[in-house]
Amino acid sequence: MEYIYERKRATVAELSEVFQVSEATVRRDLKELEEANRIRRTHGGAIPREWVGFEPGIQEKKDQFASEKRRIAEKAVELIREGETILLDSGTTTHQLARLLHRFSRLTVVTNSNHILQELQGMEHLELISTGGMIRRGVESMVGPIAEQTLKMIKVDKTFLGTNALDPEEGLSTPHLLEAQVKKAMIRAAKEVILLCDRSKINRVSFAKVAPLSSVDILITDRKAPADLLERIKEQKVQVICG
Repeated sequence: MEYIYERKRATVAELSEVFQVSEATVRRDLKELEEANRIRRTHGGAIPREWVGFEPGIQEKKDQFASEKRRIAEKAVELIREGETILLDSGTTTHQLARLLHRFSRLTVVTNSNHILQELQGMEHLELISTGGMIRRGVESMVGPIAEQTLKMIKVDKTFLGTNALDPEEGLSTPHLLEAQVKKAMIRAAKEVILLCDRSKINRVSFAKVAPLSSVDILITDRKAPADLLERIKEQKVQVICG
């Protein structure tokens, strides 16, 4: 952990060579350190947990806590009703939710995610709306004034929001300023805000503040999220569902 914090990031191969152990051992140790909230794993390595300005690309994110994200998505889809208009934030957990929308015969979906748009294009029974905007390569989200203006023009039943960081006192935050502005607009556009957030994001603070925790109606997280932190979140009138 000290080695990673000194150098800001390290690869599995590098750690294997430095400590003269197998890559399998390194991966196991990194997994344990991440579960203890000490570091954050990336594609092929790890970074310090406190590096607030860092955001991994979508290829790195999709493999992290994959089974937890699928279970969170399964809980989230249970909250959707036939005929509703929903807004899906960009992110790997919301992408897992998008993959379950084939269960509905009538639904309107608004999103700022290129990956979600591609996922839903083949579901012809869905009404699909893109926010438009400037594409953030790597994370494949659309941000900026065009996306924000689109979101100002609409009202949806539910927003399913992702986040890079959630702190009981500091609220929601993300490494990117334009991303934060779009998330704020998504919150304002919704009658109900549902946050999809695995345990690796909880008790973290990132660079750009999005909103206080009071802006969230429901948090869906995984079963291994720290119970004490979830209690602090519940104290702020947020319903917590564990998948």
